[in-house]
Amino acid sequence: MDVSQYLDIFIDESKEHLQNLNTQILNLEQDAENMDTINEIFRAAHSLKGMAGTMGYKRMQTLTHDMENVFSEVRNNTVKVDSSMIDLLFGCLDALEEYVAQIQETADEGTNDNEPLIKALNNILESKGQDKPKEEPKSEPVKDEEKKEEKPESTALPEKWKEIKIGDTEQHVINEAAADGIKAYGLTVFIQESCLLKAARAFLVFKALEEHGEVIVSVPSAQDIEDEKFDNDFSVVILSESPLDKIIAATKYVSEIHDCVGGEIVPTPKEESKVTDIVKADGNAAESKEPVGGVPAPKAPGSEKKAVAKPVVNRTVRVDIEKLDVLMNLVSELIISKNSLVSVAATEVGGSNSAFNEQIEYLESVTTNLHESVMKVRMVPIESVVNKFPRMVRDLSKKLGKKMELYMTGEETELDRTVVDEIGDPLMHLLRNSADHGIESEEERIARGKSDTGSIFLNAYQDGNNVVIEVRDDGNGIDVEAVKRKGIERGIITEEQAEAMSEKEAIDLLFLPSFSTAKAVTDVSGRGVGLDVVKSKIEALSGEIETKTKLGEGSTFTIRLPLTLAIIQALMVNVGDEKYAISLGLIQTIESIPVSDIKKVQGKEVIHLRGNVIPLVRLRDVLDIQSEEENKPEMVVLIAKKGDRLAGLVVDELIGQMEIVIKSMGKFVGKSKLISGATILGNGEVALILDANSLI
Repeated sequence: MDVSQYLDIFIDESKEHLQNLNTQILNLEQDAENMDTINEIFRAAHSLKGMAGTMGYKRMQTLTHDMENVFSEVRNNTVKVDSSMIDLLFGCLDALEEYVAQIQETADEGTNDNEPLIKALNNILESKGQDKPKEEPKSEPVKDEEKKEEKPESTALPEKWKEIKIGDTEQHVINEAAADGIKAYGLTVFIQESCLLKAARAFLVFKALEEHGEVIVSVPSAQDIEDEKFDNDFSVVILSESPLDKIIAATKYVSEIHDCVGGEIVPTPKEESKVTDIVKADGNAAESKEPVGGVPAPKAPGSEKKAVAKPVVNRTVRVDIEKLDVLMNLVSELIISKNSLVSVAATEVGGSNSAFNEQIEYLESVTTNLHESVMKVRMVPIESVVNKFPRMVRDLSKKLGKKMELYMTGEETELDRTVVDEIGDPLMHLLRNSADHGIESEEERIARGKSDTGSIFLNAYQDGNNVVIEVRDDGNGIDVEAVKRKGIERGIITEEQAEAMSEKEAIDLLFLPSFSTAKAVTDVSGRGVGLDVVKSKIEALSGEIETKTKLGEGSTFTIRLPLTLAIIQALMVNVGDEKYAISLGLIQTIESIPVSDIKKVQGKEVIHLRGNVIPLVRLRDVLDIQSEEENKPEMVVLIAKKGDRLAGLVVDELIGQMEIVIKSMGKFVGKSKLISGATILGNGEVALILDANSLI
C-alpha cells in the first residue's frame, strides 16, 4: 500500500508526540515517581513506534520500540528514573527530531541507526531487576508475548475463523489458488482489552497480512472494523504462499495484539449453493469491489446510517496552510470588489437608489463576517512555538552552569499561523540572550541578595488588535555604559555622542548588525548574530520590539505583533495629490491643531497636547510631496503611538476609515522602511501603506 499520502499527517503528528514527550520528560525530571507522567511517556513512545512502523521507517521504529521497552520497565518498577536516564531520553528525542526533519526534507529517514542510543537503552534493560532475577521475564513486552504462546490458555482461545462459512465465490477462488500452489488460511486476531484505538491496530494487522498475501474474507466486514464496530477480535481468510507460522508472527508483531490463532482451509468445493448470512453480509470485505452473493437487507441500511453519522465523533480537520492562503486571497479580492461597488454607489448611484444602497451595506456586512471567519480559522495558539522552550532553557542551564527556571503564561494566546511560524526564532534568540547575558552566576546572585536560581518569564497576551509577548529576566540587566564603550570601540558612535545619548538610544545600539557585548564567542552567543536578527524579523512581521532594563535587576523585551498580516482597518489620508493608508491600530486620536500652537525644541517642531510634548512629522517633507498645508491656519494631526512614544503625523486631509487588503510591493520595488505595502482602492487606484512605526 502506498503510504506517501499520509506523509504530511505523519510529520504533523510526530511533531506533536515529540513535543509532548519533551514536556513530559521535563516533568519526569522534577517528579520521577509520577505514574501519570510515566504512562503518558509510554503512550507517546508507543504511538510514535506504531506510526513509524506503519510508514515503514524501521530505524525510527526501533528507537521508539526500545524507549517503550524502557518505560515498560519503569511502569513495572523494575527500573528507576535517574538523571542519566533523563539525559539519555533527551538524546533519543533529539535523534527522533532528526529523523522527522530528514523525513520532512526527503521523505526518507536517512541511514543513522543511532546505535549508541539503542545500546544505552538496552543496557538499562539488561541491568534491570538484578536484585530480582525471577521478575525479569515478566517485565519485557516481547518475552511476555512469547510467554503467552506457551500458556495453555493460548490454545484455548476461540478459533472463530473455523466458524466462517465460505461462499461459492470464495470457495472457487480458494480452489483456483490451490491449483497454483497458494494456500488459504483462516486467522482469528485478538486485540488487547486495554487498546484505545482498535481500528488503527486492525488496520496495521491488515497491512501486515497484505505483505504476505490477499485477504479475501473478513468477519466482521472491513467497513465495520474501520468503524470500530467489533469486540476485541476479528477473523480473516487469507491466500498466501508464506507458511502459517510466518503470517501469525507478522500479525503478533503489531503493537497491542494479544494473540493470533489460525489454520489451513482445505480447498474442498462446497456442494450446497446456499450461502450463510455471515459470508453474504461480509463478502464485501474481500479485495474485490463486488459483494459476494448479495447483502441481506436488514444489515445494510443500519450500517449505512451509522456511517453517515460517523463524522459527528470527530469534528476537526487538518487543512494545509496553503489552502487557507488561497482562501484568504479570495476573501481579499472579494473585499476589493466590495470597495469598488461602494465607490460606484457613492459616485454614480448616490443616495437615489435606497434598495441598491441596502444591498451594498449587506454585502459589506457579509464580507466583513467572512473575513473574520477566515481569520479565526487561520488563528493558532502560540503554544506550538513556546512549548519547546522549557527544554531549551533546561539544556542552557546545564551548558552554562547556571541555575534558572522558565515561567510561561498565555500560551493559549492566538496569532495568525504565518506569524506563529516566523516568531519562533526571535523568541529563541531573546531567551538565549536572557540565559547567557542576563542571568548571573550563582555566586553573583547570592552576593546581590537574590535567589540562587534565576527566573526567566515568557508572557503573552492580546491587546486590542495586537498580541504582546514579553521576555523578562531577573538577571543583571543591560550595562548601558558598557554598551556605549563598545559602540565607541567599534566606531559606531563618538565619545561626544555617547555622553549625550539617552539610555534608550544606547540600548538601541544592541539592535545594530554584528553588535555584541559578549567577551567570548560560544555556541550560545557572542557571534554577533542575535538582536539585529530579532529586530529585522519582527519588523518584517509589521511588529515592534522595545527594551526596558535596570542594572542589577533585570531586563524586559516587549514584542508587539499584529493579529494578522493580510487585511487591516486603515485610515485613508491625502498628502498633496497622493492617497495613503495608515493602520488604524497605531492611531490614538485625530487632532485639529492651530499652526500657532507649534513650538520648537532643539530645532524640531513639537506640540503640547494634554500634558504631553509630542514631536511633529510632516508627511509632505518625509515623502517629498508638494502640499498646500502651510497656507492653512489649522493642521490635521494624527497622534500615533509606538510603545511609550507618541508622534504627530501631519496630513492635508482625511478621507475616512476603510478595510484594506495589504499587497506586497514585490521584489522589483526597492525596499523602503516608510512603506509597508500597497492596497487597491475601490476606484482601481493603488495607495501606499505608510509604516507609522518607522515614521516615529
